[in-house]
Amino acid sequence: MAVIRVIGIGPGDPKYGLVGQDEWFQEADIILGSERHLEILPEDYRHKGVVAPKKLKDLSQLLSSYDKDKAVLYLASGDPLIYGLGKWLSETFKGQVEIISGISAMQYLASRVALAMNDAYLTSSHAKTPNFDLIMSLSKVFMVTDQAIGPYQIAQEAVKRGLKKVIIIGENLSYADETITILPAEQVENKMYQMNVVVVLDEGFGIY
Repeated sequence: MAVIRVIGIGPGDPKYGLVGQDEWFQEADIILGSERHLEILPEDYRHKGVVAPKKLKDLSQLLSSYDKDKAVLYLASGDPLIYGLGKWLSETFKGQVEIISGISAMQYLASRVALAMNDAYLTSSHAKTPNFDLIMSLSKVFMVTDQAIGPYQIAQEAVKRGLKKVIIIGENLSYADETITILPAEQVENKMYQMNVVVVLDEGFGIY
């Protein structure tokens, strides 16, 4: 099968794409990604776009079906190796994957609130229950979240333990409707949050 090139497109806004990606767009015969990812493609390359299947089994079958002379490019959110598709792709298609890292949503949010990522713990709640005992024992945690375990559920884990934590919620990061909220854990509302990243901090950071 073909070599698969993977580009981390950053948090979403095309201006956060990295230098060097355009060459890969030119060379690609097929460019895979979600509908949102394919929207970042320059007009000249839109005809190469293919919406990738959501199920990994179907995606694996599609990628395996391409002839080895095809140049396949896959667009992934943020940095593909920070809770992205890069790990699965590189393990599933060993020796056939090249990756250009992008700016992760975690890095983007850190820059927006001027919070150093030194000593930060990175994790995710996508389709799993995080180790909250570990998370709440740490002073700085960045989390990619989903609708099942999002900002409110994370904040409640701090409240249940009687901990004084600050929660930073980044929604729709880098897009026109971006929202960043910083508040004590006990004030986080139980509502729907959009495409979000959460940072859990000890109150001692004095960030709000």
